[in-house]
Amino acid sequence: MEEKYCILIVEDDREIREGLRIYLQNQGYEVCLAANGREGLERVQEREIHLAIVDVMMPVMDGVTMVMKLRDQGKEFPVIMLSAKSEEVDKIVGLNMGADDYVTKPFTPLELTARVRSQLRRYQRLLQALKETESNDHIYTVGGLELNEDTVEVRVDGELVKLTPMEFKIVQLLIKNPGRVFSADEIYERVWNERAVNTDTVMVHVRNIREKIEIDTRNPKYLKVVWGVGYKIDRQPEQKNR
Repeated sequence: MEEKYCILIVEDDREIREGLRIYLQNQGYEVCLAANGREGLERVQEREIHLAIVDVMMPVMDGVTMVMKLRDQGKEFPVIMLSAKSEEVDKIVGLNMGADDYVTKPFTPLELTARVRSQLRRYQRLLQALKETESNDHIYTVGGLELNEDTVEVRVDGELVKLTPMEFKIVQLLIKNPGRVFSADEIYERVWNERAVNTDTVMVHVRNIREKIEIDTRNPKYLKVVWGVGYKIDRQPEQKNR
């Protein structure tokens, strides 16, 4: 491993917390521990974290609230959420709040480690891609939607919109190809640089982007769904009163 990554484990079950610590340390990672979301936020302020494994249900502060606060603070490292529940609604809630992946208990250490490695690879590739755009001075505009590759910013009618790195990359792909329809598989492969296996994450990220850039998410002006095909940003968006 070229770089010593630090992984934060936020889990109220001491046995699970300590078991993950031992296993991940044996894999060469540095590990920080927290027993609830509030402690997890404190650890993030104390040192650089490269990835967090966060339980959903915890006392004092639950995992979903913690992830929301992380994203509000501009912390964009990957988050893998853990839950004893298997209902699809829990997965969607976690992803909607800013999580990058979701693992249902019980899980094997091997499965979790594979998810950790995958998320760290994606994050490092994304950071590198964003750094490379800093030397460019490209601004793409469709109606009131503007993406600036130089500053890595998106604005709607001049107002700055706060997007996660993954959301930025999705908008970047679509706005640089206005009118072209991209399937969920193609978006996943281009943004995550991996073969598409499960594209539910794309759907969730698109939903989050719409909530941030659209006036009416049920009647979007910019990010359109072509049913049964994929997603696009129109060349000439319909005019709607803001």
